[in-house]
This record gives sequence, C-alpha cells and structure tokens, in this order.
Amino acid sequence: MKPTLEWLKNPEIFEVNREKAHSDHLCTVNGQQLKQSLNGTWKFNYCEFPDNRPADFYMVDFDVTSFDEIKVPGHIQLQGYDKPQYVNTQYPWEGQEKLLPPQIPQKRNPVGSYVKFFDIDKALIGKDTYISFQGVETAIYVWLNGEFVGYSEDSFTPSEFSITPYLKEKNNKLVVEVYRYSTASWLEDQDFWRFSGIFRDVYLYAVPEIHVRDMKVIADYDYENGNGILTTEFDITGKDGYSVKLALTDKNGNTVYESDTADVTASIPDVAPWSAEQPDLYTLTAEIIADGDVVETAETKVGFRTFELKHGIMCLNGKKIIFKGINRHEWCAEGGRVVTKEDMLWDIRFMKRNNINAVRTCHYPNNSLWYKLCDEYGIYLIDETNLESPYVTYAALCWSYQNN
Repeated sequence: MKPTLEWLKNPEIFEVNREKAHSDHLCTVNGQQLKQSLNGTWKFNYCEFPDNRPADFYMVDFDVTSFDEIKVPGHIQLQGYDKPQYVNTQYPWEGQEKLLPPQIPQKRNPVGSYVKFFDIDKALIGKDTYISFQGVETAIYVWLNGEFVGYSEDSFTPSEFSITPYLKEKNNKLVVEVYRYSTASWLEDQDFWRFSGIFRDVYLYAVPEIHVRDMKVIADYDYENGNGILTTEFDITGKDGYSVKLALTDKNGNTVYESDTADVTASIPDVAPWSAEQPDLYTLTAEIIADGDVVETAETKVGFRTFELKHGIMCLNGKKIIFKGINRHEWCAEGGRVVTKEDMLWDIRFMKRNNINAVRTCHYPNNSLWYKLCDEYGIYLIDETNLESPYVTYAALCWSYQNN
C-alpha cells in the first residue's frame, strides 16, 4: 500500500495496518520478556510545512547524517523546535486559518521526521515481532527498511504494527513521520499545553508460536458471603494443540484457585476484597503448554470488588464510598507529558499523604503504568477516552449545511 497525505484529511481513515487493541498483560517465555526498547537518541528533521519535508527519507539509501538528534520519548516543542501552545476552548489554529471539520491547517502543519537505526536482540530473532508506539501526537506514518508499515492517529492510545516481514537482524532503519495536525485534532481538543512528537515509550516485542493476545478478567465480590466471582476470557493465537494451566495466587503466593481451561467462571471462597484503604491484589497466571513445555506465561493482577448504586448512593463492596478526588494531567516540569515511574510515584504519595483517594485522568488515557500503580497503592480511578471536542458538533453541522 502506498501512503498518502490525503489520510490526514480523511476522518474515515485513522488507521492503516494497525494491530487490533489488546489487554496490557505481562507475557514471558522461560521467565524472559521478549521486549526491546527503542527509546533514546534518534536522528531528526523538523519543518513547518509538509511540502518542505524530506519526503524520501524513508528510503534505505537516503543519507540522514545532516539530520539533528532528538530524544525519544520527548516533545518536539521542548527540544528546540516549534513552540508550546496553551489553548483552552479554542482550536489551536483559530485566528490563523478559518477551518471547518474535517479540514486541517494548510498554512502550517509541522512535521517531525524521525530515524532510528538498530539491531534486534537475540531473543527476538526468528519470532513474530511487533513495534509498539505507546503515545504519539498526533498522526504517524511508519516505515522499516524502506517498506511502508502503517499509519495511525489517536495520540494517547498505543499504536502497534507487525514488522516481521521487514525486519533484519542487523542495521534496521526505522522511519517515523509525525504530523502535528490531522482530522483527529478536531477530537483531541483537550485544554492543556499543546505539543507533538513521540512522547511515550517505543519498543519491539516478539511472541511465540502460541500467544495470549488478550485477557478479559472480571473479579466481582459477593460481600454477603465473602466470596469472589472470577470470570476469564482468553484470546489465544497461533497453532492448535496446546493446553492451559490457570492459577490464581494471593499476595503471599498461596494458590487459591487452579483450572485446566482458560475461560472460566468460578467462585473463590474467602477472598480479600480490593479497596483504596486495603488494596489487596491477586495474581492470575496462565501457562500455555505444548508438547510438554511451557510455551508462554501470561500474567495480570486482579482485585476483587463490586461497585454499585444502592438507593442512589455509590457503594463499594456493600459500603458507602466517598470520593475525595483530584484531576490529574500527566505532567513533569522538565518533560511535559513525558513522565517517569518516579514522577507517578510522587503523585501517588502526594495523594495518599493528603487523604486523596480518587483520580480522574483528564482528559485522555494515561501511561499504562499509572493504572497498575493505582491498583497497587489503592486509588480509585476514573478514566477518560481521548475525546474532547467542545465545538466540533456545531462546526460539523455548519459545514454540512454549507456543503449540501
């Protein structure tokens, strides 16, 4: 497929060759995670107008020695290019261009051209391999070794692509073209500092011949009798002829439930329920076994709890719950929305010390580690999608009226 800039202007095209979304569970092979980070220093070129970009820089023989260098993850605007912009209820191009959906800026649409050379780790050689972009603002085109890999919008949701057919063991050339504006910009009108670029982790991951692609886990709590109700649903890809060993262990490592099937509905007696005050977590492990060997181990944390409305009152595990909440942007004074685990733990400690038990991810999905930390330390979390468009409905109606 030949990529085109027309995709930026077409609201019906927001992904090309992008992998289907899946759960964020841990997968290991022989205790090792088949994952390779591509964070670090990349070659980089910046231009304000798409027509002036080095359009052929994805080609294998294109010389990028004259390119600058940039850190990934990192915002373009905090590394010497372009400038940050704060906009609340306005769209970022207002006062510069008069646009209606799905039009995008034509006078100025900054483009970042990224290049990364890498060898793949030995553990990934010979396996189905994918590349994961955990967060990029706002639209990306991806090539590997001169071959087009895919296109994606949606800045705050991971974008993943299969790269197996194009991958070499040595001297791979990964190319990413990042556009600041696309039709997605009409939907991503959050009131915050506006940046662009690759601002979350980039990594490769490989999967074995049989792989747990997705895990759905529901852990309800029956507070009348103290039992947990565990429901699981697995999406396992690859060849047939495997078995599954499922195990649930408590925080002390004691096994409280086992099964020889992946999809179960089971009652677990006398579970310790999860709450902000007592964030007890269990570990659900699924071993995929073929020819007598463990091919892959999938793992996720589980908290048993039941949220409900009783006579108009919010209750958790049968008791009234009072949210003492706070809105939180992903933010670091030096890095903007590039936040580390240490930054997140500082926020957790701040909330706990100030008797805050709930957080709202205004106004987009956060770094996936944030959800795990809230589970671990006991924070009620109100998640939000990457959708904030104060005037887009009205503008779309106006555009429709004018063109019909």
